[in-house]
Amino acid sequence: MNDNPLMRRLKFRAWHRGTREADYTVGGFFERYHATWNEEQIAWFERFMDEQDADIIGWALGTIPVPDEWKGPMMDQFLKLDFVKIEN
Repeated sequence: MNDNPLMRRLKFRAWHRGTREADYTVGGFFERYHATWNEEQIAWFERFMDEQDADIIGWALGTIPVPDEWKGPMMDQFLKLDFVKIEN
């Protein structure tokens, strides 16, 4: 990934969302899964980065419904939240 400018940019954007909650959620998702993504999945994540933190966190917590345009395997994987490390 270090030699891929797109993936470096996406990693930065994933970890610098603007809120700590979104950083951990989106950044953790990127860290856990990015190495397995194909071009279509990378394009999905790149579009996902344009969404508002409040919406992303709302979808993740189930407090607002996921819009139809985002439903699918990538969102299903994101909603599992099994990639978020809880530190004490």
